[in-house]
Amino acid sequence: MATLDEAVPPGEVQDAPADPRRRDYLAIGAVAWAGVGAGVIALPLINQMSPSADVLALSTTELDVSAIQPGQSIKATFRKQPLFVRNLTPKEIAEADATPVSDLRDPQTLEDRTKPDKKNWLVTLGVCTHLGCVPLGAGEGENKGPFGGYFCPCHGSAYDTAGRIRSGPAPTNLTVPEYEFISDTTIRVG
Repeated sequence: MATLDEAVPPGEVQDAPADPRRRDYLAIGAVAWAGVGAGVIALPLINQMSPSADVLALSTTELDVSAIQPGQSIKATFRKQPLFVRNLTPKEIAEADATPVSDLRDPQTLEDRTKPDKKNWLVTLGVCTHLGCVPLGAGEGENKGPFGGYFCPCHGSAYDTAGRIRSGPAPTNLTVPEYEFISDTTIRVG
């Protein structure tokens, strides 16, 4: 057998190299099987990150607010967190509007926190923005704090009737979740 450096004498046949097509087929087949194996492993990992049916069911909450009288509020649950829905009185609306925005730590007007033509309905998450305690003030006879809104008993944060932070360690106002009125008396949160 001749090497590359040697010339092949006339009349002798050089050995044919191995068939490259078979090698390519085996390489492509191995890569394809590896891809299928990766897909079989990755699919369950990706599917487990999808929200379960019970979580999807909690993604929205509908509330009938027709029984809430002016000056009253209710506590509900939204995504396993307390939700406060308050029907503000004209006096509470006037007090909120009279507060200069420049005096607020987290400046927002009442209009920023409510829906157009539904200024009397305030919807907030009932979670203090300091360390996550549930403020008082949504239930009958609870301490509403010095500003008549909500009072966090854990560290003394006080919110006004519009759910805006007025004193204490909380850095921001009570969170207003996404919500809409689907009728005059029903809201959908989420």
